[in-house]
Amino acid sequence: MPVMKEFSILRKSVLGVSAGVAAGALMLAPLPAEAGKDRMEPGQTLSGNYLAGRHAQARKDLSAAADFLDAALKKAPEAPDLLRRTFILMAVEGRIEEATELARRLLKAKPNSPVAHLILAVNDIKRGRFATANKRLKDLPGNGLGKFVGPVLRGWSLVGERKMDEALKLLTGEPQDKAVKPLLAMHAALINEMLGRHDEAEKHFLAVSQSQNGLSLRVAQLLGSLYERTGQTEKARALYDRYLKEQPGSRLLDVALARLKTGAKPPLKVFSVSDGAAEALFGIDSSLRQQNAQETALVLGRLALYLKPRFPVMQILLGDILEASGRLEPALELYSAIDRRSAFSWPARLRIASILDRLERTDEAVEHLSRMAADHPEDPGPLISLGDIQRSHDRFAESIDAYDRAFKRIKTLESRHWSLLYARGISLERAKQWSRAEADFLNALDFKPEQPYVLNYLGYSWIDKGTHIDRALEMIRKAANLRPNDGYIIDSLGWGYYRLGDFDNAVRNLERAVELRPQDPIINDHLGDAYWRVGRRREAGFQWRRALSLDPEDELTAKLRLKLKQSLAEDTETAKKTPNDG
Repeated sequence: MPVMKEFSILRKSVLGVSAGVAAGALMLAPLPAEAGKDRMEPGQTLSGNYLAGRHAQARKDLSAAADFLDAALKKAPEAPDLLRRTFILMAVEGRIEEATELARRLLKAKPNSPVAHLILAVNDIKRGRFATANKRLKDLPGNGLGKFVGPVLRGWSLVGERKMDEALKLLTGEPQDKAVKPLLAMHAALINEMLGRHDEAEKHFLAVSQSQNGLSLRVAQLLGSLYERTGQTEKARALYDRYLKEQPGSRLLDVALARLKTGAKPPLKVFSVSDGAAEALFGIDSSLRQQNAQETALVLGRLALYLKPRFPVMQILLGDILEASGRLEPALELYSAIDRRSAFSWPARLRIASILDRLERTDEAVEHLSRMAADHPEDPGPLISLGDIQRSHDRFAESIDAYDRAFKRIKTLESRHWSLLYARGISLERAKQWSRAEADFLNALDFKPEQPYVLNYLGYSWIDKGTHIDRALEMIRKAANLRPNDGYIIDSLGWGYYRLGDFDNAVRNLERAVELRPQDPIINDHLGDAYWRVGRRREAGFQWRRALSLDPEDELTAKLRLKLKQSLAEDTETAKKTPNDG
């Protein structure tokens, strides 16, 4: 069965620090999805507030949980476990001033808590107590998260103490763990640039770039800005062109490219100790996010925005972390707060539309994307997102219109557009415009001949229509070889054999598909049909009843009930049904 591919904005690490960041990070309690906003206010009793707080955590409402546990803590201020839980929730929720007070209390009971020390150090930096911050950071453990945040935040604390050479010596020395080196080099570059030592800054930026697998956005922005400020516009243009070649279609350098056209020079991106420390936390955070260390990444992201509230790239990253944990309303708030003049405003607006749709505010999302499409009549991006949303709601005619308009904005189709051809092909097939759909799938395969989802969708459709049978089965076999653990593709292979009358091979593959996707009603139904054809009637009935228990769509529900009542006949086979994309 064809698998619908999700089309999302490319996430790319801004500073490739190391997988060791995630491995060494202090992992907090798993972050659940956000619950509804309606909740009770804290009460008067310790037990009531504690139980309400734990219940709020179970309901995935961390904001309410923090309020209830804080109220409970006021009744039992010496309870260590309650203190730790409340501290963690305050940090995760970005209530840093409250977390700071709790950190001081926590360290009296647990002096070696690295997150508590980190929060106090960040608070010291924000308030200009740089010597105190430096001392606290120096005492952090030299492993885990401490080996990353300690040296780089100490470097910025030393800058705050006007000990520039000492800061640079710390950042340019050979670290014990080489994974830390790119992070330190990045901040040595920023400090050198602040001091007007442009050649040294360039050297360190280039060292970071050479350590990465491809040019990161943040290096492109910071080094490009340095080139612009020092009149090296050709170097800046070449750097931006390199990034856009690696990330075609990105709008994240639009502001920089506009500056090059006008000759305007950018301001220094990092101009205070707080800004530098926030940049350091962001660099570590981006690596944590890549390694899926969401809990620690969220705390560091909150700290970065505490130091530098107007920090668009961090707002994007933190919003992404919140989205991944199902906390859509806070993510929406973060994206909406990004300045329209920022290079990150455009991707943030695209994310806003996605969140509105996930919040079941689809009409708002459609209107939002329509405005974006009008704002930039040359950009296909909003129309592609619009088509994707409409397709996900079975509004196929509207999605086709959006995709058609997007194609008109693309001057030359390239390999990267295979996914757009595939998406429009799905909508066209569902809208029963098969000739156009087939052409889109074939064009997508011209760009990506080994793309398993396109091979599967087109192969399944051909078998369903009784055309190009041999070629179709070969395409699905190829897709299955490329994705041997994809239950939907294995289902397509099994159903292809079924349609060809090879019921033994159909059973073998459909049993495997059910193992891979046991909760899918269509796959269970397919296996029931195959069992019936090979004489395993009791097992067929079991699979149909199983499929019926999995909340199938109305059309399949009716067919299943008919099969269970009358057994299998040609007109009840689900092969007649429009393919499911999973």
